[in-house]
Formats: sequence, structure tokens, C-alpha cells
Amino acid sequence: MKQQTDNVLAQNRKASHDYFIKETIEAGIALTGTEIKSVRARRIQLKDGYVQIFGTKCFLENVHISEYKQGNIYNHDPLRRRQLLLHKKEIKRLAEVQAQQGMTIIPLKVYLKHGFAKVLLGVGQGKKQYDKRETIKKRDQERELRRKYRI
Repeated sequence: MKQQTDNVLAQNRKASHDYFIKETIEAGIALTGTEIKSVRARRIQLKDGYVQIFGTKCFLENVHISEYKQGNIYNHDPLRRRQLLLHKKEIKRLAEVQAQQGMTIIPLKVYLKHGFAKVLLGVGQGKKQYDKRETIKKRDQERELRRKYRI
């Protein structure tokens, strides 16, 4: 079996700044042929992505996967809605969580697992501006302590 050390293809760094992440869930993504080739080439952006639930289906919205260079007429729309592959029980639980005030489901990272593209979803609660400032202040204090005691 081939061991890969860096199988993370894209990461949403802004998510931990904008949300308190309560829990994470792994889901598969239904991709077309040119999409998976672009994802493997790391041409994917998760920054503005989110998850929407319609009935018993779960979709990844506003995630940009660039067109594949050699895709010609078979290329995909970069911002199309992509279905997430989850069990019905998981979708039902996510729908209940998303119905709560201030809760949202966002993609945290996309990676390959056994050759299949997977997305790590985070159930998050939006941070207020003062929460963001407090997080930055706490991080700066920890950095100063490490710097001071590193000698």
C-alpha cells in the first residue's frame, strides 16, 4: 500500500478565524472526471464554501474548482453545486443542527483517502468581531510566552 504524507489538497484557513468549530464530519464528494483531475492538481478553493441541505440530499455550494486545462468541451462549471455522499441519518442530524440559530456547516479541508476525494465538514457557530479580537490577543500572548521561555 502506498503511503502518502501530504494528501491534503485544500484547506479553509479562514474557517477557524470566522467560526467556533463544534464537530467535524467526513463526507465523500460526487465529482466529474475533469473536476477530480483539477482537485488532484490542487486547483480548488474552499474559502467561501458552505453546505446546504435539500430534503434527503446534501450539497456543497460556492466551492471553486478551476477548469481542467485539457478538458476542452467536457469541462465543468467551476462553481457548480456538488452532492456530498453521506448516510441519511447523518444528513438528518446535520439538518437539525443547521436549523439552530447561528449554526452553519462549512468545508474545512479536501483530501484524498484511498484514491477518493473526501471533504472534512465542520459544524460551526459564527464568531462575533469581539470573539475574533480575543482569539488574536490570546494567540499573540501565547507566542510571546513561547518566545520568552525559549532561550
